[in-house]
Amino acid sequence: MSVLTRDEAQARAQLIDVHRYTIELDLTTGDETFESQTVIRFTARSDGSTFVEVKPAELRSVTLDGQPLDPDTLDENRLPLNNLTAGEHELRVQARMRYSRTGEGMHRFTDPTDGETYAYTQLFMEDVQRVFAAFDQPDLKAVFELTVTAPEPWTVLANGITRHDGHGRWQAAPTPRISTYLVAVAAGPWHSIRTEHRGLPFGIHCRRSLAPHLDADADEILDVTRACFDRYHEKFEEPYPFDSYDQAFVPEFNAGAMENPGLVTFRDEFVYRSAVTDTERQTRAMVIAHEMAHMWFGDLVTLKWWDDIWLNESFAEYMGYQTCLEATRFTDTWTDFGVVRKAWGYDADQRPSTHPVAPENVDDTASALLNFDGISYAKGASALRQLVTWLGEKDFLAGINTHFARHKFANATLADFIDSLADSTERDVHAWADAWLRTTGVDTLTPVITGDNGERTLTVTHTGSRPHRIAVGLYDQDLTDEGRLTLRDRLDLDVPQSEPHPIGKRPALLLLNDGDLTYAKIRFDPQSFQALRTGLSGLPDPLTRAVVWNALRDAVRDGELPPTTYLETARAHLPRETDLALVQGVLAFAHTQIADRYLTPEERPAALSTLASLCRDLIRRTEDGDHPGLRLIAVRQFIDVAAHPDTIAAWLADGTVPGGPELDPDLRWRVLGRLAVLGATDEDAIAAELERDPSATGQEGAARCRAALPDPQTKAKAWEAMFTGDDLSNYLFTATAQGFWQPEQADLVRQYVPRFYEDAVALADRRGPAIAEAAGRWAFPAHAVDADTLHLGQACLRDADPIPALRRKLADQLDDLARALRVREA
Repeated sequence: MSVLTRDEAQARAQLIDVHRYTIELDLTTGDETFESQTVIRFTARSDGSTFVEVKPAELRSVTLDGQPLDPDTLDENRLPLNNLTAGEHELRVQARMRYSRTGEGMHRFTDPTDGETYAYTQLFMEDVQRVFAAFDQPDLKAVFELTVTAPEPWTVLANGITRHDGHGRWQAAPTPRISTYLVAVAAGPWHSIRTEHRGLPFGIHCRRSLAPHLDADADEILDVTRACFDRYHEKFEEPYPFDSYDQAFVPEFNAGAMENPGLVTFRDEFVYRSAVTDTERQTRAMVIAHEMAHMWFGDLVTLKWWDDIWLNESFAEYMGYQTCLEATRFTDTWTDFGVVRKAWGYDADQRPSTHPVAPENVDDTASALLNFDGISYAKGASALRQLVTWLGEKDFLAGINTHFARHKFANATLADFIDSLADSTERDVHAWADAWLRTTGVDTLTPVITGDNGERTLTVTHTGSRPHRIAVGLYDQDLTDEGRLTLRDRLDLDVPQSEPHPIGKRPALLLLNDGDLTYAKIRFDPQSFQALRTGLSGLPDPLTRAVVWNALRDAVRDGELPPTTYLETARAHLPRETDLALVQGVLAFAHTQIADRYLTPEERPAALSTLASLCRDLIRRTEDGDHPGLRLIAVRQFIDVAAHPDTIAAWLADGTVPGGPELDPDLRWRVLGRLAVLGATDEDAIAAELERDPSATGQEGAARCRAALPDPQTKAKAWEAMFTGDDLSNYLFTATAQGFWQPEQADLVRQYVPRFYEDAVALADRRGPAIAEAAGRWAFPAHAVDADTLHLGQACLRDADPIPALRRKLADQLDDLARALRVREA
C-alpha cells in the first residue's frame, strides 16, 4: 500500500477543500466482507489532479459528478482524480471491504463465550481506507454523515447520537468538522449503561459476556468520567464540542484506547473480570482522563501533519495524569507515571531510533506511525510538566485556551501553539521549545557538594543542553529510627546555575529532582548513596522514592551499578514498601530485565530465588488482609519467578493461596502458564482449564500455555501458527508469542532464533504493521542475550529490508540486547 507523503498531503490540501462525507455501511453481507458506499462533496480551488484513497476487496463503481470512472485505475490504495476543474464536485464510491482480524480498519470478533459477534473501527493514521473511500489526511476535515445497516439485534454506536429506524438501519447525527482518522463505528449486541451529565447523553458499553463485570465497576467508571468532564470544563473555556460521550470497551484492541470524538474505544481488558490492584484501577481512570483530554487536544484542534503527534499525545498524557489527580480519588498518579511511563520514555530516548518530541522531518505516514512511542507520550508529558513548573499553571492554561479559540474545528502546528503560549506570558517560550522539543537524548544531573560542614554548597554538573527547574531534597537521618530519612528542606534550583547554592550542613541524602518535575537522569554523591542503602524505604513520600528507584534503574542500565546491588536493594526495601506502583515496577524490572537479561544464565537461578524470597515476605506481611493489592502483586510475582512447581501447583489444585486470594481466572491461567514453562502440566490440563474458562481471555491463556510447553512438537506447531498461517488474530498471535520463548527452554528453542528474522520479515510483509509490531515486540527472542543473536539481527536490518514497523521494533530490540551485553560485561 502506498504511503502518503507530507509533500503529497500539502499539495492536495492546497488543491481541494472537503465539505461532507455521506457514508453507508452494510454489515449484514457475510463474515468476511461488508459493503461500503461513500459520497464525498468537495471543492477544487483550481484546475488540477489528485487522488482519493480506498483499499477494497472489490471496487464496484466510481462516479465523479455523475460520470463513471474506471475502477481498474485503482493503483494499490489510490484512485486518481485527474483533470479536476475549479469548483464543486461530488465523488461516489461503492466497494466491498474486508473485515480485519488484526485490529486495523473494521475489526470483526466472535465471542467464544456466547457466539455473539461484534465489529468496530480503528481508523488511525491511514486505516480509514479499509472502511470507506477518503481524502485521508488530518488537515482535510469535513462533516461526516453515517448510516449503518446491521443485524436486527445489534446496537450501532458512532461519533454522534444514533437513531434506529426499526429495519436494521442506524443513522448517526452529523459530526462537526473532524479528521478522517477520527470517524468511529462500534456495532454489535452491546451491553450498555446509559446516563446523562450536564445535559449530554453518556454511555458505557461492552460485550454481553462481560456485562456482570462492567455492572460491578459502572459507578466507578462513570464517577471518574463525570469528575474529569467537570474538571476539564473548569480548565478549558471551550465547552465539550460534541453531542454525546460514549465509551465502548471493545475486544482485541491494539492500543490502550482511541480518542474518537463522542465514541472513545478502549481495550476491554479494562473491564476487569478478575481481581486487580488499586494502581490498575488508577491506570484505567487515567486512560479515561487521557482520552477525554483528546476531545480538545486532537479532536477540536487537530495536528496539521503527523510531525506534531505530540500536540495530541503529550498533552493528553500530561492532562490525563494531572486531571486524574485533581478530580478523582486516585492521587498517586505521578508516582505511577514516574515508575512506568517515564522509564518508557528514558529507554526510548537512549536508542538510535530516538527523535525529538516535535520532530521536523516526518516525511510520510509510515514514518509517523513509528513515533507513537515513549517519546511522544512520556517524554512529551514530562516536558509539559517541566513547562508548567517553569511557566506557572495560570499562564499555561491561558495559552491553551488561546490555542483552542484560535484553531477550534481546524488544524494547528507547533508554531501555532508556541505563539499562543507566547501571547500569555513574558517568558521566552520559543527558546524553551527549541531546547526541549527539538532536541533528543536524556540530560544527566550530578550533585557536587563542597565546603566545610555547616557551610556546604551545591553545584549541579549538567550533561546535556536543556534548562531545568528542579527541586532539591535535603534529608537527614531520623535520630529515633535508623531506617528513616526526614526532609529538612526542599530547595528550588535552576540548572545551569549562576553560582553554587548554599545548603548548610551536609545532609545524609541530597536528592536532585525531588518531586520528579523534570526529565533527566540523576546521580548520587557517595554519601547519599550509602544513606539510601539503609534508608530508601524510609523516605516519607512515594514520589521521592520513585525518583530514587528510577535513578538506580538508570545506573544499572548504564553499567554504573551492578545488577546484583539493585536486587539486594529491592530485597532489603520492598518488604517495607507501601506504594503499589513502586512494588510492581521494581519487581517487574528485577525479574524481566535483571534476572532474565542482565545476569547470565548461570546467575539467573539465584536471582529468581531472591525474588521468590522477597515475594514470600510480602505475602507473609499481608496475611492480615489489610493490603489486598500488595498481596496480589506478591502472589503474581511469586508465580512468575517460581523455579519449582510444588507450591503453585498446590495453589491451583486448592483453588486458592493459603490465606487468600482465591484463584480467579487470571490467576489460574498465570499458574498454569508457569507450570507449562516448568514442564509440570500438559495438554489435557490446558484443555480442561479452557473448558472451565472458554472466554476470549481463556483462549489467549490456552494459546500462551500451549506455546510454553517444553515439547519440540508443540513448539513447532506454535511457530507454524505464528509465522506460516495467517489465521491468528492480533491477540492470539501475541499470546502465542508470549508463551514461546522462555529462558528455561533456551536449548529447546535455539534453532528458532535464526529463523525468527527471516520469518518475521515475511510475516510483516503479508499481514501489515499491527502484526509486524506484535512480532517485533513479543515474538523477538529477547532471552537470547549473546553476540550471535545481535549479529543475526544486524544482518537482517542491513539486508532483509523489513517494513518500517518491523524495522523499528527490531532496531529497538537489538539496541536493548546490545545494552544487556554491555551490562554483563560491566
